[in-house]
Amino acid sequence: MRLTRFLLRYYPPGIILEYEKGGDLKTKSIDLLELSPMTNVDSLVSEIQRAEPLITVSRTQQVKQLILRLQEKIAKQDHHKFYLFKVLRAHILPLTNVAFNKSGSSFITGSYDRTCKVWDTASGEELHTLEGHRNVVYAIQFNNPYGDKIATGSFDKTCKLWSAETGTCYHTFRGHTAEIVCLAFNPQSTLVATGSMDTTARLWDIQSGEEVLNLTGHSAEIISLSFNTTGDRLITGSFDHTVALWDIPTGRKVHTLIGHRGEISSAQFNWDCSLIATASMDKSCRLWDPLNGKCVATLTGHEDEVLDVTFDSTGQLIATASADGTARVYSASSKKCLAKLEGHEGEISKICFNPQGTRILTGSSDKTARLWDPTTGQCVQVLEGHTDEIFSCAFNYEGNTIITGSKDNTCRIWR
Repeated sequence: MRLTRFLLRYYPPGIILEYEKGGDLKTKSIDLLELSPMTNVDSLVSEIQRAEPLITVSRTQQVKQLILRLQEKIAKQDHHKFYLFKVLRAHILPLTNVAFNKSGSSFITGSYDRTCKVWDTASGEELHTLEGHRNVVYAIQFNNPYGDKIATGSFDKTCKLWSAETGTCYHTFRGHTAEIVCLAFNPQSTLVATGSMDTTARLWDIQSGEEVLNLTGHSAEIISLSFNTTGDRLITGSFDHTVALWDIPTGRKVHTLIGHRGEISSAQFNWDCSLIATASMDKSCRLWDPLNGKCVATLTGHEDEVLDVTFDSTGQLIATASADGTARVYSASSKKCLAKLEGHEGEISKICFNPQGTRILTGSSDKTARLWDPTTGQCVQVLEGHTDEIFSCAFNYEGNTIITGSKDNTCRIWR
């Protein structure tokens, strides 16, 4: 084994090792999720060297420099004020979803008009219209971090795979017998998973266009699915009140997470795959141990359905959004509520952290999106201007651009 180079990962903080083994180029990552500006770098480097034989004494200074760069990035608290940059009258019919590519240089919008459009963020120009679906285009995604492919899931029961560069359709995945409402690429970008109202999830091979797995076992619609960071596990959340954890590539069901008393609205892994968070219509969020499938905490406090849940990039904080018009921040370690985000005048359907973990973004039916400080719970900015419900909002990878999608048929770029 020979170390060829280091790559720096800012969010969450880590160092990627690229190395040669038996003629093949491989990578492994050293996650530094606890890193702070206070961390003693010398003792951290020694700790890393003890655990990782690839990092020899001759590499000590190099690793130290990388950690100092990560610390510098963490210490830079850029409390960016966002301004409206562009309003895009994206579609003639309502939008369903919006999504960025990794750098935020382009984004996509799905719509009831049966198309997905690809946009250039900087100019607001439409790059491509992806046409071919015969019904609502509902679930859309780039294959980040690569960003060269787009998947669209439709109420026409198919999923299509497109070139982000040219807008060409590579494959149409057929097999579901009802609407596709969620999808995800695996981190390696070799598979796309689709979840449907037909109670199944299916996995498709990006190269061949063939169906690889059909995951059956839920007794009601699947409305949420996500891969873990390594891509060897998939979770599906269903209206049958359960979440299933699947092994990939075998398709074996590893656990069924049972305990919620209402439909699941969202299910997510944290970065190091040590926790799964699930949000439910039963007004609670639960945390689960993926190894044994046991519930380790129930996060209560909301007075109405919990519509979304998310982890920050390091997996140390959890944020929930509810139909009661509030959001909450919990600690993943203590499971305690750290802050209550109050100010919206309607239900909050979407919540996300910026990559740095210093801001939370919420989108609400009160026509505004808001930015919050997760430590104090203070609202630091209201993004106003949409004339109808906001159902989709996202940060780019650097955290310096926001996109909001609304039922007013526009999306807005803020930067």
